[in-house]
Amino acid sequence: MFIALIAAAVILEVAGDVLFKQWSRTERTTLLVLGLGVYFAGSVFWAFSLRQEGLARAITVFTVANLAAAVLVGAYLFREELTLANRIGLALAFLSVLLMEW
Repeated sequence: MFIALIAAAVILEVAGDVLFKQWSRTERTTLLVLGLGVYFAGSVFWAFSLRQEGLARAITVFTVANLAAAVLVGAYLFREELTLANRIGLALAFLSVLLMEW
């Protein structure tokens, strides 16, 4: 159940990020408001995930999953460049999850 709640939170948070990025490009207020609503929904799933797991583990998994998803969306949807340092940082983020689980 924990992973399902985290997955839903990450999907919604990244969808909110996409809406915010689109708003920043167009300044359409509707995108900002939608982004806030989607972020709120993601926060609800995040809150419920805390009933399933401790804060230290939950925040590590959530943050790294959110980071990875946002980086991939940025790279593929918005054509943002990933440098070698960015890729190494992402790998180290995944390593942090492994160390927290160990």
